[in-house]
Amino acid sequence: MSLELINPEDLLTPLEFTHVVVATGTRLVFIAGQVAEDRHGALVGVNDMETQSRQAFANVGRALAAAGARPDQVTKITIFVARFSRDELPAIEAGRVALFGEHKPADSLVGVAALSRPEYLIEVDAVAVA
Repeated sequence: MSLELINPEDLLTPLEFTHVVVATGTRLVFIAGQVAEDRHGALVGVNDMETQSRQAFANVGRALAAAGARPDQVTKITIFVARFSRDELPAIEAGRVALFGEHKPADSLVGVAALSRPEYLIEVDAVAVA
């Protein structure tokens, strides 16, 4: 599997993600939206965006591993944030970096009114090519 990461010269180069990811591989792995729950379904980090972000991204990592995929094979993520505020970006980024390190898949961050439970602050899904 190989990934080509492209930031076109005529677009601002983002710090957190890559505009275009071209993947070549043999398996597609789709990870459902992951929230900040532990393995028993208990919410981790009530009212704490950074703790919830770290847990949601860690759960993406666990799901990838279960499929035999790695974080550096992720091509696209979507981050859903309840009642989004730009002030939360550093807390969200902490979770992303904890999973991906320097790897920067394409991403979309979507502010939503609510997630499936009112106490959820963030949900992350992913696509990987392995």
